[in-house]
Amino acid sequence: MSGKRILLVDDAAFMRAVLRKMLTESGYSVVGEAENGKIGIEQYKELKPDLAIIDVTMDVMNGIECTRGIVEFDPNAKVLICSAMMGQETFVTEAMEAGALDCILKPFQKEQALRLVQKILEE
Repeated sequence: MSGKRILLVDDAAFMRAVLRKMLTESGYSVVGEAENGKIGIEQYKELKPDLAIIDVTMDVMNGIECTRGIVEFDPNAKVLICSAMMGQETFVTEAMEAGALDCILKPFQKEQALRLVQKILEE
């Protein structure tokens, strides 16, 4: 399909594995994975992916701080935030203000997630 390069930033190895499988089966290339926002920013700078999918709640550095760091480095960065919990509207709003383009709630449906990824990459 597109061969677009994606970075996954999530503290849950299981979640990264689910996303990696879903994305690679759909023709995307997962170029990097990070278990916290600090590593996520480092990998973004090094790999310069087409899209970063970032979990909101992580230790060391959360998704909002990670998004801010990435957008400071690359104002044209495409960031999709993942949020596991309902009731995290404040975090999601903060992430969008920090530069995230959209948000997907976990557990997500594969088709819905892929449509969102495709939409962001086409913008």
